[in-house]
Amino acid sequence: MRAIRYLFLLVLAIGLVVVAMANGQPVTLNLLPEELATFSGVALSIELPLYAVGFGGLLAGLLIGFIWEWLRESKYRSQASRQRREAAKLKRELDKVKSDKHKSEGRDEILALLEKGGKTG
Repeated sequence: MRAIRYLFLLVLAIGLVVVAMANGQPVTLNLLPEELATFSGVALSIELPLYAVGFGGLLAGLLIGFIWEWLRESKYRSQASRQRREAAKLKRELDKVKSDKHKSEGRDEILALLEKGGKTG
């Protein structure tokens, strides 16, 4: 299975290098459209190879998707955390009840009740 994963990664890397080599021509990215840039006085632009723009867009999309999904699942993580705490609390209570039962074994039930402060009658 590891060999198949490495083979897949190798083919993916070769494919990315081929795409990068085929799209190496520079393109200009502008922050704002030309009319809005002259109106606002902010004319920021950068020249990058086309493959960098494409790969950057893919990377930004993946990052935004991962963050969005992490935020969306936060309610499930908090619910799971609450349930883990509740299960731990119940387990501690059960262990305490079991240990109390083992301590009282071999003794008279009436004496065990009296030691706990229980009422008879």
